[in-house]
Amino acid sequence: MTRKERWQTLLDLLVERGELEVEPAAEALGVSAATIRRDLDQLAEQQLLVRTRGGAVLHGVSYELPLRYRTSRRAAEKRRISETVAALIVPGEVIGLTGGTTTTEVARALAARPDLAAGSTGSPALTVVTNALNIAGELVIRPQFKIVLTGGVARPQSYELTGPLAMEVLGQLSVDTAVVGVDAFDPADGAATRHEDEAAMNRLLCERARRVVIAADSSKLGVRAFARIVSTDAVDVLVTDTGLSPSVAEAFEAAGVEVIRA
Repeated sequence: MTRKERWQTLLDLLVERGELEVEPAAEALGVSAATIRRDLDQLAEQQLLVRTRGGAVLHGVSYELPLRYRTSRRAAEKRRISETVAALIVPGEVIGLTGGTTTTEVARALAARPDLAAGSTGSPALTVVTNALNIAGELVIRPQFKIVLTGGVARPQSYELTGPLAMEVLGQLSVDTAVVGVDAFDPADGAATRHEDEAAMNRLLCERARRVVIAADSSKLGVRAFARIVSTDAVDVLVTDTGLSPSVAEAFEAAGVEVIRA
């Protein structure tokens, strides 16, 4: 297990339990207590937890893993999903990308497409509208892409810009395809996320799009989250992995959603 994987496991355990003790954590991860102490000290330096005499507790009342510590979860599934989503995009389109680990992989898959390596005379290969700072940062070095970044207030956990400034900019734009990352997508309750400010931005992006594509691994399907983004009938395509259960897939298809398993 690499240090990054160890740190992510420790943070996951901390979120699940609310507190960690060194010895049980060392046993769970199969490493020495000294290694766990060093890991906890380094995570505390990054203000991701608070060290206690015998272990660690959560940093603050509300907690969410920053994006950089969530990227390795279900990495293989997200990579297949992202490549499938990227293949749906037509050169010359205006696409919208929300923040999140899967949509970040979609951005990378688009950058790797050979047919998008150069734009035509006077027009970009793609115009990408996003409120995610990390996605804009990765794609802005691609001269064939035109990058439009909304303003707004940045959330450190997800690198997303939200709030009135972001809404004002996004409300003036139109996109061909919106690629939306979610925390949950249920056939009855629709697509949702944990935070109402992110839900509002994602909802507006969907409203400004001709086609809405949800990119989500199967662990997020058939479940609910706090803040709804859109109802299921507002979604055109769901791209997920082969772990999607047949019954949930049938429910999405009955609601008019095209389901693609990557």
